[in-house]
Amino acid sequence: MQIEGTVTVITGAGSGIGRTLAREFAAAGSSVVVGDLSADGAAATVEAITTDGGAAVAVVGDAASTDGITRLLDAARDAFGPVDVYVANAGIIGASGLGDDEADWDLILDVNLRAHVRAAKALVPEWEARGSGYFVGVASAAGLLTQVGAAGYSVTKHAAVGFAEWLSITYGDKGIGVSCVCPMGVETPLLSGITDSADPQARMAAAAVRNAGEVMGPERVAELTVAAVRDGTFLVLPHPAVLDMYRQKGADYDRWLSGMRRYQAGLGG
Repeated sequence: MQIEGTVTVITGAGSGIGRTLAREFAAAGSSVVVGDLSADGAAATVEAITTDGGAAVAVVGDAASTDGITRLLDAARDAFGPVDVYVANAGIIGASGLGDDEADWDLILDVNLRAHVRAAKALVPEWEARGSGYFVGVASAAGLLTQVGAAGYSVTKHAAVGFAEWLSITYGDKGIGVSCVCPMGVETPLLSGITDSADPQARMAAAAVRNAGEVMGPERVAELTVAAVRDGTFLVLPHPAVLDMYRQKGADYDRWLSGMRRYQAGLGG
């Protein structure tokens, strides 16, 4: 896809990977709708983009809800025109362990998975009719491997990868591109939050991420994601070692599970 002249919606763009993605798409010539729950965060991202000469508007709201997604798409059409690229980036770590109640699961399923499904339902018919469009699902290496300490995060990231695969298989020959972004450790407010958490399981999850390999800044993730959209590449792996880990997992699942149990025990789990 030629990114210059497109309209891109990015959720969770008030900080972290989302903010860097918004700036990278804008630098590539796309007009960007910055979605976030934080008005201050969204405004700061828009200011950074416009200061650099880009075009952006902020939309404050819940991108996990159908109404919130409608607001994002309407704002994009009003400000710039039809949406060409949708980046489902917003995500949460959720409760540790199995979660305390069903509300924990409902929340993380809504934010990390159903938000992707609802956005696709709103956009795919339009994209299919005009023969073009691009969906980016920001998942995690946890969606290919797993996440120690947080069942909800691991399950929903696996599901986000599966949904992106399904979209690509179903619509890839109809002009709709799909990329799935699966970084390992990235220095973001999400990772900082669990690193400093009072919950020992959350801290163990953070240690698992930090000890697994390089914790990079979000800039590299954004660069590779924009390149993937430009080139039509499905799987985006900012940490190349994830591919080796994924292959080892598939080559001997029981051995991999045993290794993960040992790794968890070494972290105090």
